[in-house]
Amino acid sequence: MLLEVRDLSHAYGTQQVVRGISFSLARGAIGCLLGPSGCGKTTVLRCIAGFEAVQAGTIHIGGRQVSAPGATVAPERRRIGMVFQDYALFPHLTVGGNIAFGLRGARAERDARVAELAAMVGLSAALDKYPHEISGGQQQRAALARSLAPRPDLLLLDEPFSNLDVDQRERLSAEVREIIKASGATAVLVTHDQQEAFAMADEIGVLHEGRIQQWDTAYNLYHRPANRFIADFVGQGAFLPATAVNARELELGLLQGAAPHGGRSLEVLLRPDDVVHDDAAPTKAEVVHKAFRGAEILYTLRLESGRKVLALVPSHHNHAIGERIGIRLDVDHVVAFAPGESDATSA
Repeated sequence: MLLEVRDLSHAYGTQQVVRGISFSLARGAIGCLLGPSGCGKTTVLRCIAGFEAVQAGTIHIGGRQVSAPGATVAPERRRIGMVFQDYALFPHLTVGGNIAFGLRGARAERDARVAELAAMVGLSAALDKYPHEISGGQQQRAALARSLAPRPDLLLLDEPFSNLDVDQRERLSAEVREIIKASGATAVLVTHDQQEAFAMADEIGVLHEGRIQQWDTAYNLYHRPANRFIADFVGQGAFLPATAVNARELELGLLQGAAPHGGRSLEVLLRPDDVVHDDAAPTKAEVVHKAFRGAEILYTLRLESGRKVLALVPSHHNHAIGERIGIRLDVDHVVAFAPGESDATSA
């Protein structure tokens, strides 16, 4: 493992921010700490970087202990690269000068490394420009190139796309992943935006109140959430009541699956892709809201009981508000919660 964080805890005064966090990251992997503001994710990143001393637990990078209570290796000796939220480019240096800033050695070697990275991030034509002369997306890539230039063991990215608009964010998150993978770097991303996390990371840790609730792939976080918080925070969905006997009865029909609660009341999570538009289906629902997303429309549908579900439908099925449409379930596996309990039951 390139990065190992074990039982990490940190507090600011009497406020406990990080509570016994553990995770590891293989060499060449991209990990993400995902969560709402105030959950502790940036504090974890600062501890990994060496900007904060840990109060409990240990951090190892490349097999070397860099943090433990009373024993902290300085940030500049950790072989890390850092991409800040505001990029932190030097305004008096050109793009080429920024990329070269942390490099040592002969001039020819430095110039070759700058040229290599500029080509990798698509900035070969902008090396003589200053930060204010290039776009926000280009500034992002320049900051990334500067961080990668000294060939760090670990790259840390702190909300790197927060200053960009939605279109730039979606495009750059995929580009930055490709750049990091091409460089062979290992990286940790911190974000509150799940789409960024899904686009970039191999593994994602969802934080809540200073603890990692689940460390997993994007697919499992979405389809197999470990608890109610993750089910609510990751993706969209609705909860419908059901009873576990030999199957789970819902208003939309029968959900086959194991029933470990045996006759108890449950709440079953339905994602928008679990609810299929089908004109031939006997179950009808009223369109109460629609959000056009180009290739798809996200419909909010009201069932006979008044409860609502979401359905993601190809956009050529353009139904009006108030229209009743046929729907059925297509659930690969069932995720359910007993009322008042936070842990999920999957089938």
